[in-house]
Amino acid sequence: MLHVVFFEPRIPGNTGNAIRLAAATGATLHLVEPLGFVMDEPRLKRAGLDYHDLAHVVVHPDLDAAMAALATSRVFAFTTHTSTRFTDVRFRDGDALLFGPEPTGLPPEALEHPGVTNRLRIPMLPGRRSLNLTNAAATAVYEAWRQLGFPGGI
Repeated sequence: MLHVVFFEPRIPGNTGNAIRLAAATGATLHLVEPLGFVMDEPRLKRAGLDYHDLAHVVVHPDLDAAMAALATSRVFAFTTHTSTRFTDVRFRDGDALLFGPEPTGLPPEALEHPGVTNRLRIPMLPGRRSLNLTNAAATAVYEAWRQLGFPGGI
């Protein structure tokens, strides 16, 4: 099982889409507070459609609590501030993929957290700031799941 971690997400629609991603892939979605919305926000529910009951979502009060819950996992922080591509990693069952909030990305204290195994980037054309949060998460999750052989997938 893979873990997707959204550090202080702010846009309910992105988190709703991540709930759908977690349900579709079997990943666990971890949300690190503070959240920029309440979990019963209509836009969150609309974006997640009827997948809420099919996804495993865990809310953590802070990054330290999330990292403690993922203590046996390798944690990969996604950022534009590295040269290591996400496709250069051989993902393993139980790995965690950490993404920062819209629009700032992960702050230095998250990138430098002792629980972070490595920093990874998703290649883009020059002059582009970033992908949408859930698009980035989906890109990384599907690569990791592909490398694992799509366990449980049809």
